[in-house]
Amino acid sequence: MPKRELMILMAEDDAGHAYLIQQNLEDAGISNPVVHVPDGQAALDFIRCEGAFAGRVPNGPLLLLLDINMPRVDGVEVLRRLKEDPRTEQIPVIMLTTTDDPREVRRCYELGCSCYVTKPVEYDRFVEAVRRLGLFLAIVQVPREDR
Repeated sequence: MPKRELMILMAEDDAGHAYLIQQNLEDAGISNPVVHVPDGQAALDFIRCEGAFAGRVPNGPLLLLLDINMPRVDGVEVLRRLKEDPRTEQIPVIMLTTTDDPREVRRCYELGCSCYVTKPVEYDRFVEAVRRLGLFLAIVQVPREDR
């Protein structure tokens, strides 16, 4: 079976942040497909192939970039649900959020996030953080999501 390209699912409710993240990943040389969803419920639906994504067929590696403060279902709850489900527990989750509270960082790692990246408020630092994330994504190995 041919190797499938890594798909990046970005759950981010701020359209401006989503645009900057996608543009700066591209600037860092990441050409992988990026799917943007605006909230945690949509992220769960995409991963589970439910709701608006009921027709989606999992067919390769998937990585989730997950904001914390989102409507409907927040990022911490999305992380908890994914990691407690044997069908989705292997999906790597990178928390990408403005929340830098050490208790929140610890909680996300305890729940099973792969990495926690704080989005700096200052534009230049934000761009640099995403560029570095892009360099990391260029070399990371991710398991397939198909079941």
